[in-house]
Amino acid sequence: MTKEILLLVDALSREKNVPRDVVFLALEMALASATKKRFKDEVDVRVEIDRESGEYRAFRRWTVVPDEDHEEPAHQVAITDALAENAEAKLGDVFEEPLEPETFGRIGAQAAKQVILQKIRDAEREQILNDFLERGESLVTGTVKRAERGNLIVESGRVEALLPRDHLIPKENLRVGDRVRAYIDKIDRQARGPQLILSRIVPDFLVKLFELEVPEIEENLLEIKAAARDPSLRAKIAVKSNDPRIDPVGTCVGMRGSRVQAVTQELAGERVDIILWSADPAQFVINALAPAEVSSIVVDEERHSMDVSFDEETVNELRRRARNTLLTEELQREETVEDAAGSLESMEGMDAQTARTLASKGITTMDSLADLDTEELTELTGMEADRASQLIMTARAPWFKEPAQA
Repeated sequence: MTKEILLLVDALSREKNVPRDVVFLALEMALASATKKRFKDEVDVRVEIDRESGEYRAFRRWTVVPDEDHEEPAHQVAITDALAENAEAKLGDVFEEPLEPETFGRIGAQAAKQVILQKIRDAEREQILNDFLERGESLVTGTVKRAERGNLIVESGRVEALLPRDHLIPKENLRVGDRVRAYIDKIDRQARGPQLILSRIVPDFLVKLFELEVPEIEENLLEIKAAARDPSLRAKIAVKSNDPRIDPVGTCVGMRGSRVQAVTQELAGERVDIILWSADPAQFVINALAPAEVSSIVVDEERHSMDVSFDEETVNELRRRARNTLLTEELQREETVEDAAGSLESMEGMDAQTARTLASKGITTMDSLADLDTEELTELTGMEADRASQLIMTARAPWFKEPAQA
C-alpha cells in the first residue's frame, strides 16, 4: 500500500498543481477520520505518513486537563490520573497510544477521497487568492455570477468575491450577468466560500474611483485627504494640491464635469461634492459642511472637539437622517439573521432558537458550523457539549457522504 500512496501523492500534486505536503496532510486527515469510525465516542486520532517511504502510523491521543475540566474522557485525561502514570506530566501535555492504522476499504476510500479533494480545493483557492493579492489591487471588476439570499457572488477571472447585500448602494438593482466594480473591504481566509469581501458603500471605494479618473492623484500632484458618504444620496471628498499651479477642485471636477460625472455614474447617481482641504481645522469643518451655513464654531483644543451651531431646521433634518439610518441598519441586520437562521433550521437536530443564536454570531451555514469544534460551539451558545458535538457531526456529514451507486 505504501507504494500506491506515494504514486497517489505525486499524481494529485501534479494534477492539481499543489505541493506534495498538502496532499500528504490531506491523506493523514482522511486516514484519521476513517480510523475514528471504529470508536463509539468522538476520539482524537493522529496519523503520520513517512514522506519518503509512504509508511503510515496511527495514534490515539489524550490531552491532560485539570481534574474539574475532565468532562470528555474519550480524548481527555485528568491531571491527577496523568501524574499517576508519569510524574512529569503537566497540563496541556498530549499522551499517545499506537493504533492499528485504517486501510483504504471501500467506505474508507470514499471518506478519504472527500477529505483529500476538499484539502486540495482549499490549497487551490489559497493559491488563486495569493496570486490575485500579489497584484496589489484594491478594486475588483467582474461579473455577477449568482445571488445567495440577497448577497452577490462576483467572478473576476479565477477569483470569486462576495458582495454582501448590506454593502450594495441602496436602491441599486444588480442582476446575474451584470458587470460590477467594488472595493476589497476585507479578506476572510477562514471562509469556506469566497474570501474576498467587497463593498460599494465604503468611502475608500469613492477614493479609488477618483484615483482612476484623475491621473494627477497617481502622479502625486493632488491628494484626497478625506472622504465621507451617505450612500446613494451624497458624498464629499476633501482635496489638496501639491502643485500651486493646479486647482484641486477644478481638476477633480474635470472638463465640463466629466471626471466627477464618471464617478457619479458608477455610484448610481450619488451626488459628489468636492471641497478644498485646509490645515486649519475650523476652516476645514466649515468647508466640509457646505452648503450648510455655519452660524458659529467654537474649537476646544484641549478636548480636540468643536461645537458647531446651525439653524433649527438644519439640526432637525440631521437628527431625522440619523434616526432613519440607524433604523435601516437594524432592519437589515435582523433580516440577514432571519434568512440565515431559516437555512440552518432545516438541519437535523436544529431548533429555531439555536439557529437564530448561531446566525446572530455569524454562523450562517452548515459549512461554517462544521468548521467549529465542540468547545467553540458551547462557548457561543451555552449548550451542552454532547449536543454541540452531535450538531457539528451532523453538519460535517456531507463531507463524507458516499456517492450514490449506479
